[in-house]
Amino acid sequence: MGQPTDFVGMAATGTGKTAAFGIPLLEKINPSLRDIQGLVLVPTRELALQVTGQINLLGKYKGIRAVSVYGGSGYEEQLRGLRGGASIVVGTPGRVIDHLKRGSLRLEALLVLVLDEADEMISFGFKEDLEQLLKAKPAETSNVWLFSATMSREVRRVADTYLRSPQVVQVNKTEMLSSTVEQFYYMTREGNKPDVLCKLIDAAQDFYGIVFCQTKALVTDLSQFLSLRGYKVDSLHGDKDQKARERTIQAFRDKRVSLIVCTDVAARGLDVKDITHVINYSIPRELDSYVHRIGRTARSGKSGIAMSLVTPSHRGLIGRIELMTKSKMTEGRIPTRKEIGTKKVSAILEIFQSQAGFHRALGLMDDKWKQAIITMGAEEAVARFLTLTFPEIFEEREPLRLPGPAQQEERSERPERTSKRRDNASGRRGRYEHRRGGENSPPPWKKKYPAARRDDGPIKPSRPVR
Repeated sequence: MGQPTDFVGMAATGTGKTAAFGIPLLEKINPSLRDIQGLVLVPTRELALQVTGQINLLGKYKGIRAVSVYGGSGYEEQLRGLRGGASIVVGTPGRVIDHLKRGSLRLEALLVLVLDEADEMISFGFKEDLEQLLKAKPAETSNVWLFSATMSREVRRVADTYLRSPQVVQVNKTEMLSSTVEQFYYMTREGNKPDVLCKLIDAAQDFYGIVFCQTKALVTDLSQFLSLRGYKVDSLHGDKDQKARERTIQAFRDKRVSLIVCTDVAARGLDVKDITHVINYSIPRELDSYVHRIGRTARSGKSGIAMSLVTPSHRGLIGRIELMTKSKMTEGRIPTRKEIGTKKVSAILEIFQSQAGFHRALGLMDDKWKQAIITMGAEEAVARFLTLTFPEIFEEREPLRLPGPAQQEERSERPERTSKRRDNASGRRGRYEHRRGGENSPPPWKKKYPAARRDDGPIKPSRPVR
């Protein structure tokens, strides 16, 4: 990359791609020029801020500065940064195009155009924007460096069209996932997932992690559900404005929140250290997203755990993931309430024994208290204290379930019915409504067997059988 050349780099999330393109990019920049010499395109605002911060850190002693531009934020601060002599722009494709149209960003002196997380940008619908920017760069004096965790058909098409004889570096498929991440899956029904999720979180040691969901509605319902049950949780999804997103991420970094529920889009660029767990509430529709998701944990050689909740209809995806990642997923056993209760009770023992002010509590106990304790005995008294402290462990209850809209994911797995029966005016016979054929279209079996009967007599076709 030190020589003028196009480049394709394939590596999993969290493997240091920013440094891989940031350092050679800085080596090419002439800090004495006040022109934009490097342009880095990323899929999300969070990733733009992350990459900008890392480039500024690396370029600090060379006097090279990067500025980020992204949607959902005002133009004034971005315009000041562009006019202030920045050599590198990091931004989302849509906002970069806006600045080009305004004339506030010019690419005549551009040396390198970097496509970071190219597969994600294309999956987010930025393909046309990327092609527009690739056509806008100086053709003869600039190069394209494309980085991606996966090489989909669309990414390959972009590379073949716009890159000239690129150098290709690909991390071995066996290294697409960190060797320090453990992968587990848990078989369950959709309606039991909330209960299973709570058990897995409670059974984990010092849980600090992310739960991935497919839809914004499910993110909202699940985060509210967990919050009502006392978990320190917040959510990230596309409907949150930038300030709210930044507050949530900062609270997560400060560990004031130990759990984030989010969608795939919202998690891009989420750079948080020491994440212990990643949970897939359901396996992603695009299997490539699985690599991106679990890349949030086990970074920089640290260990991490990836868990997936799998319904019977999605059991076949496990083999496909194992084949794609060249790794093994282990079927886990869902912990029981008794096992979780034993863990919680054991954890409180040291705290219970270390209470120094218990003698003051003794002074507040009247004769009724003292008589009750004598009657109970020590074990029963402690057991009643534990029941009072952890009511969720000892109370009889049905499995936890999400209300209403959050169960749509379960219904989406089932084949959609093409007809439904409703009573006609007489109330004696049914009539079928078919989406394709209209309200009066006869059912398929009627077309083939016009003389078919039901127990309540012959069903007359609503129109002649052809």
